Formats: sequence, C-alpha cells, structure tokens
Amino acid sequence: MVVLKPRTATPELVINTLKGSWSLAQQTPENFTMLVVYRGLHCPMCKNHLRELSRLADDFSAKGVNIIALSSDTQERAQLASTEWEIENLTMGYGLTVEQSQAWGLHRSAGRGVTSIGIEEPAEFTEPGLYLVRPDGTLYWSNINTMPFARPHFKEVLGAIEFAITKNYPARGELI
Repeated sequence: MVVLKPRTATPELVINTLKGSWSLAQQTPENFTMLVVYRGLHCPMCKNHLRELSRLADDFSAKGVNIIALSSDTQERAQLASTEWEIENLTMGYGLTVEQSQAWGLHRSAGRGVTSIGIEEPAEFTEPGLYLVRPDGTLYWSNINTMPFARPHFKEVLGAIEFAITKNYPARGELI
C-alpha cells in the first residue's frame, strides 16, 4: 500500500463528476484543493459528513479552497446521493477505481449486504479519506480512514486551514 508523504507530488487524478470530467492537474485554487473521499450512497455517516461540508462550502471557497467529493459509486448512485442528501452545490465525482484508490493510499472494503438505511453496499468500495493538495500538486495534509467513523469535522478543518494560511504553517509528516 502506498503512503503519500506531505510536500511530495500527489498522484494524477482524473475522474468523472456529475458536472463532467475533472482533473486535479487543472485545478487552480488560491490555497488548496480538498478531495473528500466518501464510501458511497449506502453510508449514513457519509450523508451527514457531506451535508456538513455542503453547508460550509462557501466558507471553504472564501479561504481559497476548491472542493470535490468522490467515491467509487456509479454515476446513478452519485446522482442519488447529491439529490437525496441535498448537496447539489458540491462537485460529486464517481467511479473512483481500485487503481486510483491504491495510488492515493486509500483502504477498500467488500460489501456486506444491506446497510442500516436499507441500501445495498456495492461489491467493493473505497473507505473515506481527506486530502488537501497545494496548487503546485503537492500534498499538504491527509487523513485516511478504514471505517466510516471518526472523520474530521469540516468546521475544524476550516479552522485549521485558516491557521495554516495565516501562520504559513508548513506541511508536517514528511519524514519516512
């Protein structure tokens, strides 16, 4: 498994979104591109997590942060999540591949049937992750999960970004 190190180049990422093709290399944020990987439509924790992000999207934009939420879900499931979760303001990527997940150091799980909200898990899916990527394509921050629980709260992430920008705080965790 790959472990991405801060201050190093991130892998290439080109993915389909509900708004068309999206490429990390073509992003030109003032400060960061934030990639938020979620488990998929079947995950009630993801719904709450992305709703929080959706409510704060304008605040992230004001801090110079571009956002994409992405999963290994199909286009149809991503569209359902966007609509049913009322998060249409987020760019929703879909079809994250096994290879892309591995390149980003993400964990994968096998589906276990119907979830607590009555939606079938896909046969395989990618577990959550959050990345802040600088405009030059280097990794600033990552948070990788093996479970749907205990993810960063976006209000705290927003505060951390404010601190990092104001204090010119360096990316940490770069040593092997």
